[in-house]
Parts: sequence; C-alpha cells; structure tokens
Amino acid sequence: MPDTTAGADKPLTWIERAGKAIPDPVILFMLLWLFVFVASIILGGYTFQIQGPGGDPVTQTIRPMHHTENVRWIFDNAILANWLAFGSGVIGIILFIIMAVGVAEHVGLLGALIKRAGAAIPERYLALAVMFLGIMSSLASDAGYLILVPLAGLLFASLGKHPLIGMAVAFAGVSAGFSANLIPGTASDVIVGVNARAFAEAAGMPFTNAAGQPLNPATMNYFFTAASVFVLAPVGAWVTHRFVARRLEKVPYTVPADLSIGEFRLTDAERRGLKASVWGLLLGLAFVAAMAMGPLAAYENPETGQRIVPYLERLVLLIGIVFILCGTAFGIGAGTVRSVMDVVQGMVRQMNTMGYVIVLSFFAYNALSMFAYSGLGILLTNLGANGLITLGLQNAPVLLLVAFIALTAVINLMIGGLTSKWLLLGPMFVPMLYAVNPAMTPDVVAAAYRVGDSPTNIITPMMTYAGVILVFMRRYVPSYTLGEMFILMAPYAFAMLAVWTVMLVTWTSLGLPLGF
Repeated sequence: MPDTTAGADKPLTWIERAGKAIPDPVILFMLLWLFVFVASIILGGYTFQIQGPGGDPVTQTIRPMHHTENVRWIFDNAILANWLAFGSGVIGIILFIIMAVGVAEHVGLLGALIKRAGAAIPERYLALAVMFLGIMSSLASDAGYLILVPLAGLLFASLGKHPLIGMAVAFAGVSAGFSANLIPGTASDVIVGVNARAFAEAAGMPFTNAAGQPLNPATMNYFFTAASVFVLAPVGAWVTHRFVARRLEKVPYTVPADLSIGEFRLTDAERRGLKASVWGLLLGLAFVAAMAMGPLAAYENPETGQRIVPYLERLVLLIGIVFILCGTAFGIGAGTVRSVMDVVQGMVRQMNTMGYVIVLSFFAYNALSMFAYSGLGILLTNLGANGLITLGLQNAPVLLLVAFIALTAVINLMIGGLTSKWLLLGPMFVPMLYAVNPAMTPDVVAAAYRVGDSPTNIITPMMTYAGVILVFMRRYVPSYTLGEMFILMAPYAFAMLAVWTVMLVTWTSLGLPLGF
C-alpha cells in the first residue's frame, strides 16, 4: 500500500523551514522587549482615543520608554511587579504545582495512574478522552497546563505511542477549548459576564437577551459553552488522528530514564500504593472541604455586594496540596517513601528541571509588561477594531460577528490574557453591535469574543504557558523548536476556530438561547 502521508507533507516543507527558523522563546522575548522599547521611542507621545466603559472617549498616549521616568519604571518593576508578580504570581503558581506534582511522579504515583488509566480507556477513544479532560480542566485554572499536559505525554508513551501526541491533544483541550465547559459560573464566565454588564449599562443599553429577558452575567453563555464541549472534543480527536499522529510518526523521541515508565502492568507494590493513595485523596478532599466551608468560604463584600469565593481563587494551591498528600500516601503504601526526606527529594528533583522556565519567564513577563505599560498593546487593539468599522462591516451584523471573532483571534496572537483584551474590545463592540442590530445583545457579543479568544492560544508565544509546554515536549524530543510546536498545534487552532464560529453563527441564526 503506497504511503499517502509523504506527499501530503510536501507542501509543508517551507513552513517547516520557517518554523525551525523561529528563535528559541527566550531569544524571542528578548527581541520583543527590544522591539517594544524602540517602537515606543518612535511612537512616543502619539495620542489616540478609545471608547471607555462609559461610552465617552478616553485619550491614550504612547509612553516613550527611553525617558527618565520610564527607564526608572523598567528597573523598579523588572524583578517584583513585572516578573514575580506578573499575572498575580503566575511563576509562583507554576513552580508550586510542579513541586507538588514532582512528589507524585517521584514516588511512582503518576506512572501507576497512567498504567491504570491506559488499561481502562479503549485506545481508539484515548484522544477523545484526553481532549474532553483538557476542556474541562479550565475549572482548575492553570492546573490543566501543568498537570494534564505532561500526564498525557506519559500516558501515550506508556502505550508505546508518541508522547507528543498526548501532549498536543491535551494542550489543545486545555488552551484552545478554554471557554467551553459543562460547569456553569467558571472564572472566565464571571469575568466576561460581569464586565459585559458594565459595558452595556455604561452605554445605556439593556442587559438583556434577544427575547428581552434579563441576563445573568455568570450563566448568560452556559447553554452554548456546554454544547461546545461535545462539538470541540470530537473535533480535537479527529485532528489528532487525521493530522497530528501522522505528522509525529516521522519524529523520533526518547523516554527520559528518570521517568521509568516500565512495563504496562501494575506491580503488587503499585497496587498497594494506589489503595493507600485513596486514603490520601480522601484526606486531601476533606482538607479542601474544610477550607471551603471554613476560612476560605464564600462571602459577600459588604461595600460592593460582590460575591467573593476565596477557595476558587486558591484552587491551584489546594490541588497541589492534594497531590502531595496522594503522592505521600502512595509512597508509604508502595514502599517508596520511608521518611519525610523522600517527599522533599521528589520536590527538589522536579524543581531541578525548571531552570529554563524561570529564565524564560523573566524575559517574557518583562516584555509583555512593557508592551502594556507603553500603550502599544492598546494602540494595536484600537487599530484593529477601527479597521473593521472602516470596512463598513457594521452594516452586515453576521459578517461583523464573524469579523469580530477573527479580530479577537488575530489580536490574541500578539496580546495574551482573556481579561485584558475583553476590557479593550468590549466597551467598543458591545454597544456598537447592538446599535447595528438589536439581536446583537451582550450575550451574543461575549460568546463571539470567547470563540475568538481561545483557539489561537496554542499557536502564539504570547500565551503564558507556551514556553512551559515546549519544555515538557523537549523532555522527549530535546531538539524540538517553538516553530515546530506551533506547526503541530495549527490544525487544532484552525479546525476549532472554524467549527466553533460556524456553530455560533448557526446558534444565533436559529434564535436559540445562549444561556440563562
């Protein structure tokens, strides 16, 4: 039977060469920092207007970063505000969860779980299951990137499959499918919904759906996002089998000796460890419940009336504690933990692999912080939005909706962060689309934003965890480049963006409620 994959890959040769030419992420962010600095000098003092939340124009000015006060800002914020505190301490979250997972890996819990899961999930449905878990992992905030992606690589490797297949489909689910979920009222639901209400009320427009019913900010897109899970998961599985698995057939890999996957069969010690880990899990869940009902219980801010849920805001920390307890219990049962130092060694061993991530985060977070501080990020978003208006697309509501999705997807390649882009695009597009057609209500615009914001996460170095995922992949393919990773993930991004866009256009055209 002739090899049908070789010919299909020939048109990608020039793309592969371009992908390999993309610098290492650390170098890329060094260059981005320099580019932003030079661009701010060239455009320094340039003023432009954007539409504020109240509907009134707000004047923005590009800060020239070579001026004395801005140079001081660079040095004053480089270590603490722009690096260690970036994204509310993303680097700390990464290091802690890696340390916690390190315990589970060091004692053998992850390997045993993978063997158990591999035996339980039929091989033909493995990609679908991982994609589904990836989409649902947005409930655990950043934990999906740091736990599921490497775990999926181990699972596929233990089955004799290329580990990057598992990591790719997990990454696609976690990041490209971020806005879909079966659970209502996730953090992204609240962030998008509450701000959409503020944009609508500030512009004097009703915060209602197309039927004139009041919208609930946290659940106004729930029906659509829940249905999206059952659409995107099969799409991701199809892309995995049709493109990704075939492409990786030609990529050699090695399983690091420290992972020690071994035979795909549980030993007696591993079985004892798994039984003991159940007690660790129960203890961990009891601890989480005690915190959620006690010191970290939900409450209302007496001044603003806003509902605060502390345990959700600290979910990654709580998950890490559960991992440590489960790993320790497994180690005791399996005989791999004989003292506290065995647990400590697990933490240290995993942290020894994080040197590259720490270096990467310093340059990445400083570059992204200056991009926002200089005003260049706002300018870029504003130019894109005004470009759509100049084209006259506001006279074609469906085309404008599709164009808004495309604009969000493109801007996401250059500016990461769901909240920051929504705060820039929302004040303009929520009232504008409604003015064009009353059917373009805040819930519709918010859904369109979420569709555009997620799929291109996996093909941009501006996504916070892009470098981290590359580090995970390099454990199996040390020479893997950022460009190769983006080429690998591109079919997921384009397929999910196209299918999700068609789904939203069809949904709104049929007049189906997006949520409740």
